[in-house]
Amino acid sequence: MPCHQRGSAGFPPSFPPRPTSGQSSGRSREVHNPAPRAAAHGSGSPSLEEIVRIAHDAGHSDVYLGVGEVPRYRARGDMQGTEWPVTHAEVFQGWLQEILTPQQIDGFNRDKEFDGSHAFPFVRVRINLMDSLRGPAMVLRLIPQTILTMEQLHLPSVLQSLAARPKGLILVTGPTGSGKSTTLAAMIDWINRNEARHILTIEDPVEFVHESRKSLIRHREVGSHTLKFHNALRAALREDPDVILVGEIRDQETLSTALEAAQTGHLVFGTLHTNSAVKTVERVLGMYPPEEQESVRRSLSKSLLGVIAQGLIKTTDGKRAAYHDILINTDACKDYIQRGALDEVEEIMERSGFDGMVTTNQSLLALVEADRIDGDQAVAVSLKPNELAQALRGRS
Repeated sequence: MPCHQRGSAGFPPSFPPRPTSGQSSGRSREVHNPAPRAAAHGSGSPSLEEIVRIAHDAGHSDVYLGVGEVPRYRARGDMQGTEWPVTHAEVFQGWLQEILTPQQIDGFNRDKEFDGSHAFPFVRVRINLMDSLRGPAMVLRLIPQTILTMEQLHLPSVLQSLAARPKGLILVTGPTGSGKSTTLAAMIDWINRNEARHILTIEDPVEFVHESRKSLIRHREVGSHTLKFHNALRAALREDPDVILVGEIRDQETLSTALEAAQTGHLVFGTLHTNSAVKTVERVLGMYPPEEQESVRRSLSKSLLGVIAQGLIKTTDGKRAAYHDILINTDACKDYIQRGALDEVEEIMERSGFDGMVTTNQSLLALVEADRIDGDQAVAVSLKPNELAQALRGRS
């Protein structure tokens, strides 16, 4: 997903040489603090804002900081070291004071975990704090202020067709760092620019921030604007939205409410940490006990519009490209989902490209044939590597 494919930038003269290659339960809240603290400079370490600025200018996706560790970046999927000194507790505490309130720092010290977000003048970051053997640590995910369109991201055209639907459930899935949030942001942005709808997002934390255009869009962050995710989702049904983005579907209660919203005339977007479309359906059904399976299969078969599972793979030019596993819930798929015959659904996907469906192997094979990725790397990420290896041998 080319959301962080900006060109590399050099360091200002006051910084060390260019980085070298190397190998949740707290409430979240966005805080807009004034200028960064300069205390960290006394130890030879930069301020947090300066560290993030370098990541932003170089197009890096993540920043890794921790007591007893050297700061690191993630550059297009690869971990990259720096030549800054090992971080001491006092420096780390100064970084926390740049982005958190004293109450939030106390909460982290108590709970040992924290999820939230912060807006620097030039970029938003998603914050995850943790305690570890060496001491506290954090990962900052940079969230671009410019939301790329589906065309700029080269997303399959069927995603626009799904975004145009008036109601139903759309699931965007994949492991952490697979570009789910970027894809969702592009789909919401398309609705915002092309449809006159009321869009409500419920996130933990809010990531991409949209400005109302043709649509009215409102963001709610768990911990800041609502105390409980499920409460906000239930309340959303009384707030007259047309589109609801529920972020990650973590439990049966959230899923049931999302299905209810999809059945009562809303277009609902959600995410799961699954790596294929069929496994996503299995995961959804697996949230319910056996005695409820039949009714849930019936409900899901009627409400589901599609599942977009995606991953990122390094390209031959050193960037990254997305590959997809897309299920569109056609009449044939509805019948198989209702009966629980999910193996049949995967077979339908393989031969239904005209409906916008694609399997992971078909998507990877297309990237190999376009000389965008290496065949061995494609096989390494494939869910059915033997099948893909055979297809690649057939073309050589």
